[in-house]
Formats: sequence, structure tokens, C-alpha cells
Amino acid sequence: MTNEKIAAVLQQIVTELSQQSLGHTIHSRIFKSQGFSKLAEKYAEHAEEEMGFVEKCIDRLIDLGCEVKLESKAEGSVKDPVEYIKYDLSLSRNEEGLALMKEVIALAMVEDYTSYDILKDYMQDEDEGANWMEEQLELIELIGKQNWLVH
Repeated sequence: MTNEKIAAVLQQIVTELSQQSLGHTIHSRIFKSQGFSKLAEKYAEHAEEEMGFVEKCIDRLIDLGCEVKLESKAEGSVKDPVEYIKYDLSLSRNEEGLALMKEVIALAMVEDYTSYDILKDYMQDEDEGANWMEEQLELIELIGKQNWLVH
């Protein structure tokens, strides 16, 4: 029997991360149009990585015999690069979400090794992304927004 909590988190990742990936794709295109090619590349790569995790979660849900849902999410706004990084970081460092992921990863480690690997890899990727965003915000603080945008 599939653990319902693990399946629910996999579905939540499908829903939320697909929305976030699309947001990163949109921001990548906006940054490119503004001439910020490094930011555009970074967010395009990040969006692609995220969709890879979405696909892994979809495949796992199918393997577990679960229905995969196309759930809607609230609309988001397009912000300037610095505000978007702050917003994106707040999603990655959300304490409530991190606590849930720790609980489900521990559960999956005992009950579902395949889901455990997917969730562990996803959290490692999220941590790397959050560390990058924190570094960028520190750099902005040191050199200023305009210098950061063109560096």
C-alpha cells in the first residue's frame, strides 16, 4: 500500500514546482529582454532542473498507482530581479515546508526508497539554489543592485 503522506507530498511538488518552474521560465525571458543574460541563463537552467523533478514525481506517482492531478495555483506576479530572488528564497527557506519535507523524507527512508531518493535529491537541489540566492543577495548588498545586474 502506498503511504498517503508520501504520495500527497509528491503531488504537492508536482503542483507547486511546475508553477515555480514556469515562473522561472518567464523571469528568464524577462531578464533576457532586459539584457541580463547571466540571470536569464541561470533561471532557464533552474526551470529545466525543476521540471526534471516534476517529471520524476509524476512518474513515481504513476508507479505507485496514484492519480496525478493537474492542480491550479494562485497567480504570481513578475517582480524586479532582486525582489524576485528575495521572494524565491522565501519559498525555499519556508520553515513549515521544510519541516514537512523532513518528516516525509524520514518516512520515505523507511517505507519507500525510490521516493526517498527523489525527495532527497530535490531537497539537495533546493538547498543549493537557496545558497546561491543568499550569496546573490549578499553580493547585491556589497556592490549595489546596478553593479550586480551588469556583473
